[in-house]
Amino acid sequence: MKKTIFTGAGVAIVTPFANGKINYEELGRLIDFQIEHSTDAIIICGTTGEASTMPDREHLDVIEYAVKKANKRVPVIAGAGSNDTAHGLELSRESQKLGADGLLIVTPYYNKANTNGLIQHFNAYADAVDIPIILYNVPSRTGVNITTEVLKEVSKADNIVGIKEASGNISHVADIAYRCPNIDIYSGNDDMIVPILSLGGKGVISVLSNVMPKETHDICQLFFDGKIKESASLQIKLMDLIQKLFIEVNPVPVKTALNLMGFAAGDLRLPLGKMDERNLDKLRTAMINCGIKVV
Repeated sequence: MKKTIFTGAGVAIVTPFANGKINYEELGRLIDFQIEHSTDAIIICGTTGEASTMPDREHLDVIEYAVKKANKRVPVIAGAGSNDTAHGLELSRESQKLGADGLLIVTPYYNKANTNGLIQHFNAYADAVDIPIILYNVPSRTGVNITTEVLKEVSKADNIVGIKEASGNISHVADIAYRCPNIDIYSGNDDMIVPILSLGGKGVISVLSNVMPKETHDICQLFFDGKIKESASLQIKLMDLIQKLFIEVNPVPVKTALNLMGFAAGDLRLPLGKMDERNLDKLRTAMINCGIKVV
């Protein structure tokens, strides 16, 4: 029997920087804010956390800090994927040693792995660790889609338990639900939470949760409680903000939003840069319209 790591809304949390270094004090504040406002899991060192800019030691130090700060209040899922399988396996082993409750493993980017290579890649992770693994399908960033055939094959491994589906293709998600019933599905797109829950999804790994954790949790919980209309209405109410959080490449808008809320999320690391002023005005307006206080 596979282990479900979490149900509900997990936050793809940002990594706050100050003067080019990790701002651990603010990371702790953000983790507490999330847990106090009903977030169901912390996903650390993912795309939103700018993990691709982190050297290994820093990457692992952030995971260790998050595990200790969360202190078992919610599961901590560590991003440990790489386009170099050997490198990713080392990050994964170390993440397990540091106490991560699970791993998020992105499709290898740039290499554009073929089917045989992709299967071997994911199976290598399953063999390397004992903790549960959620695969991350985001072809817009990696150039490779996890097909249902690949997922069905690698899901034979006991600890490959789920997939974060950010393909934006609801037909593909439905095919996964049909052909891979032993895999938990999490929405990787905040605008598709309710549709994916309707196909049996377990929740969302969310950017929106950074700024509205309780509401994102509630979208899922209302659905699980059978209040489908209320769940859908809440998602629709937040759609403008969801869209504005992706008006530029993630995590540029969400980090900007957190700074507007008074958090010290700090700057982005190059090659990501400051948000365009015209888009900033649109983001600020969407936040205010959702009842978020901005400074």
